[in-house]
Amino acid sequence: MRRLLAVLKRYFGPVVVVSTGIGLAVVIVATGPEVEVRPAVDRVPIVETLQVRPETVRMSVAAYGAVVPKTESNLVAEVSGSVVSVAAAMVSGGFFNKGDVLVEIERLDYDVALERARANLASAQSELDNAEKAYERRRELTESDSISQSQHDDALNRLAVAHASLRAATAQVSRAERDVERTRLVAPYDGRVRSERVDAGQFVNRGEPVAALYSIDFAEVRLPVRDEDLAFLPLSIGRAVEDADATTPVVLRAPFAGGDRTWQGKIVRAEGELDPQTRMVNLIAQVKAPYDQPDDVPPLTVGLFVEAEILGIEFEGIVEVPRSAMMEGDRVRVVTPDNRLEFRPVDVLRRTGDTIFLRGGVRDGEFICLSELPTGTEGQRVEPASTVDETNT
Repeated sequence: MRRLLAVLKRYFGPVVVVSTGIGLAVVIVATGPEVEVRPAVDRVPIVETLQVRPETVRMSVAAYGAVVPKTESNLVAEVSGSVVSVAAAMVSGGFFNKGDVLVEIERLDYDVALERARANLASAQSELDNAEKAYERRRELTESDSISQSQHDDALNRLAVAHASLRAATAQVSRAERDVERTRLVAPYDGRVRSERVDAGQFVNRGEPVAALYSIDFAEVRLPVRDEDLAFLPLSIGRAVEDADATTPVVLRAPFAGGDRTWQGKIVRAEGELDPQTRMVNLIAQVKAPYDQPDDVPPLTVGLFVEAEILGIEFEGIVEVPRSAMMEGDRVRVVTPDNRLEFRPVDVLRRTGDTIFLRGGVRDGEFICLSELPTGTEGQRVEPASTVDETNT
């Protein structure tokens, strides 16, 4: 009997436990709350919109470059000698005017050479006078057959030699005068000293550079521009601009002297070559009198790195939209009067950064959806954010 009870407890005990659990589960489900089935809610997305207002837009092209002088050159000694004086402006950064004497070289030897050349000229002139008189006498005697033809030819030859000697003496005087003038190194233009390497008492040789100079009448900036941006600028890469009124304005900006500064300039020419790797053309901007700006504008210093805004052509009937408004295939989402989406192709004039310029495809007063709708479909109903704000108000 005990063995039978042990067998029943071993095999039928788990069955009783499982059956009890199932019974309790059925009771809980039967006595629990009923689940209310509700129909799916159609959610209408709220979108940001932009009302179309076509306007006249002047295109601009951005570029960057460093300021350089229009003209720069080396000041070179044209005669040899000891330096006797150097102008106060002959220091790095010094300003000078056209015609200023920047360096003087000892001229005594050249004054002596000039006097010697003048003496030779006077001697040659005297020889020529005597040769002309002798020739006239020989010519008269030849006509009367008093002398032979060979004596006449000899007098004519001496006259030709005297003429040649006079020309050589005149050239020597001219060269000696130029050498005297060249002992004074004169500024060729209004400018500034980039660097100098000469002091009083120093000996310089003919052809030796003594300073690097640059002009201050104009400053230039070399601006690389993409070839596709040239379509929005009123200039040609073929010839330099000759009409001052036809030049393209450019605004230069840079942080300088403790603030954000602005300078006005013009595009005066374009380099004729297109870089085959970068597909860019270099435009040359000029600023007149860079060191003589108005009181509230600091000078446009050589070496400054600037951002340039080149003002281009005006276009009428242009709509500006952010890049988020565009779909693939140059289309936009137009919100119709009944608040539904219409996918419409548009005519894109230009893409710059985050702004797209449209010149066709949408009409004045229409609304363009600015919100990105990855799952949006044409004809889908939307709710403009402005309408929601008015309702809440």
